[in-house]
Amino acid sequence: MAGLAAAFGSGAMTNSVAELEDSDCIFVIGSNTTSSHPLVATRIFRAKQKGARLIVADPRKIQLTLQADLHIAQKLGTDVALINGIMHVILKNGWHDQAFIDERTEGFEELKKAVEDYPPEKVAEITGIPAEDIIKTAEYYGTANAASIVYCMGITQHTTGVDNVKSLANLAMLTGNLGKEGTGVNPLRGQNNVQGACDMGGLPNVYPGYQPVIDIGANEKFSKAWNAKLSDQLGLTIPDMLAGITEGSVKALYVLAENPIMSDPDTSHVKKAIEAVELLIVQDIFLTETAAMAHVVLPGTSFAEKDGTFSNTERRVMRVRQAIEPVGESRPDWQIIQEVSNRFGYEMKYDSPAAIMDEIAALTPSYGGITYERLEGEGLQWPCPDKDHPGTKFLHKDRIARGKGLFHAIEFKPPAESVDEQYPFWLTTGRVYVHYHTGTMTRNSPTLEAEIPEGLLEIHPTDAERLEVTEGDWVKIISRRGEITARTMVTDRVVEGLLFMPFHFVESCANVLTNPAHDPIAKIPEFKVCAVKLEKAA
Repeated sequence: MAGLAAAFGSGAMTNSVAELEDSDCIFVIGSNTTSSHPLVATRIFRAKQKGARLIVADPRKIQLTLQADLHIAQKLGTDVALINGIMHVILKNGWHDQAFIDERTEGFEELKKAVEDYPPEKVAEITGIPAEDIIKTAEYYGTANAASIVYCMGITQHTTGVDNVKSLANLAMLTGNLGKEGTGVNPLRGQNNVQGACDMGGLPNVYPGYQPVIDIGANEKFSKAWNAKLSDQLGLTIPDMLAGITEGSVKALYVLAENPIMSDPDTSHVKKAIEAVELLIVQDIFLTETAAMAHVVLPGTSFAEKDGTFSNTERRVMRVRQAIEPVGESRPDWQIIQEVSNRFGYEMKYDSPAAIMDEIAALTPSYGGITYERLEGEGLQWPCPDKDHPGTKFLHKDRIARGKGLFHAIEFKPPAESVDEQYPFWLTTGRVYVHYHTGTMTRNSPTLEAEIPEGLLEIHPTDAERLEVTEGDWVKIISRRGEITARTMVTDRVVEGLLFMPFHFVESCANVLTNPAHDPIAKIPEFKVCAVKLEKAA
């Protein structure tokens, strides 16, 4: 994963949002773009108006499929097989960019050998996509002058999430769609400033700027700057933290702007762990379901009540300016953290967010040239290594960050659980256009809440008829981990045997059902695939 992070911006878009308008072909996979990233979707629509081909790979008929030249509906958890099949066809027809491969990559022969075993007919059996559509996808993408890949959590939230991302990187490098305008591998971040949080070291294995904690030089640099001896051991992921509570090795949790009671899979297990922890501190702007369980609640401030920066999905660092005074006893997050630190005996003396940004620039090479003065206007895209640098519109222009792009030969692995006679339906989860994540903010907006006040279960008409279920009926949805009730939406957005639920609603909390099995490297749970059964509710 470290090599992947170095090569592809640690989850950031390699290219810019505006560049999508100039792509000849856009391959959207695992992203309901109009619902979750509508401003990005407008760029895709503009590209279509200019003549770009649009391929959408999604198990559901999302809004974007109405504009697509080709909609391919893969079975849940079969993305690696699909991408390998596309690359098989590209290689067979000579649509790959051999010059780019020779000059800027390594590991090609291993990849070539691996994808030989994924002809369209075999991939059709695995994915449920007709072989001719796999061939057409390969032709559209492989023959474009500038092809862009757009993906989101439909790719990452699997037990093979890292494999899925590496496979998309393989596809881009195979065709030379990297390091030039309108191309690239472009993940859309799931929430505002997720990119900034990761950039600043909000991960268990890195310091700010993705500098590894196990790297001696990085460890010494931050230890000296912060006047503290820092551990060179990897931190815990969320599954490890929850397991640590159960095992007794984790005694306290400090939850900052997160709502794990709703956002993590297998909610019953999460709730038991959080109930068992000796000290739970939650810092948030609303009393979330998790905050309601806390021993201590620290009231933070919203974007409107503080100064700072956000870094968005295209690596753009932008100023946030305080518009109103903090409400009640709330304080900006940096002030709360600083005060807690000081009371624990480690003194922090920052006098403003601008001072923190100066430290960031001094310690984080990709942010080295970013100051508040330079962020007037539209902001700057990292890498921006010095104060004369204009920022970077797209990555890997002259060379790939790690030196040469590394192909990974990846084999298809099925999801962690499958349907059977007892649990015959596949369930996948996602968002609706009105709400965000666990609804902490959007469900506190009367206007948005009135728009979509409940989470409906999407079910295909044939399945509904067989179960004698009609539109709006209450059903019980049961997985191997728990059960919830919800009302039905009978729709052909889903295929037979597939159900869909949004995860924003505590009254019908989809994550009671989802599988905590996670990717072995990134430790991201398999939110997108679980097996369930349905019963009519009273």
